[in-house]
Amino acid sequence: MKIAVATKDDWAQVSGHAGQSRHWLVFDCQPGTPLPEPERVELTKEQLPHHFKDDGPHPLHGLEVMVTASAGTGFMRHMESWGTQVLLTGETDPVTALEKILSGEALADTRFDITTTLCKLRDLFSRH
Repeated sequence: MKIAVATKDDWAQVSGHAGQSRHWLVFDCQPGTPLPEPERVELTKEQLPHHFKDDGPHPLHGLEVMVTASAGTGFMRHMESWGTQVLLTGETDPVTALEKILSGEALADTRFDITTTLCKLRDLFSRH
C-alpha cells in the first residue's frame, strides 16, 4: 500500500494545504513488515495538484492514501479521480500519523486552518 504524507519544507512535520504542498514522504508499506524508509518526492510548481493539468504522469499517481493537515473538497475530489483517499490529521509527525493509520487507530483531529476555509471558497469555482 502506497501512502504519501504532505510535509513542510523540513520533511519532518505534516503540512496543511495539500494542493500547494511541494514535499511529500511516500511510503510503500507491505503487510507484516517494518515501516519502510520513505521516498522523498519534491514537486515542481507545475506538478502541484492545484496547478497540474492531468495531462501526463505525476509522481504521486498510484497512491492509495494521502495524509495532510488540511485540504479542500476540490482537492479531495481531484485525488479521488486518481483513486487516492485523502485523510486529514492534526498529527504533526508524519511517522506517527502513518503508524496510526496502519494500526487502525483514529488520527488526531485537525486544527482550525484559515487556508482550508479559503480553499473551500476557491473550490466553488474549481475545475475539479
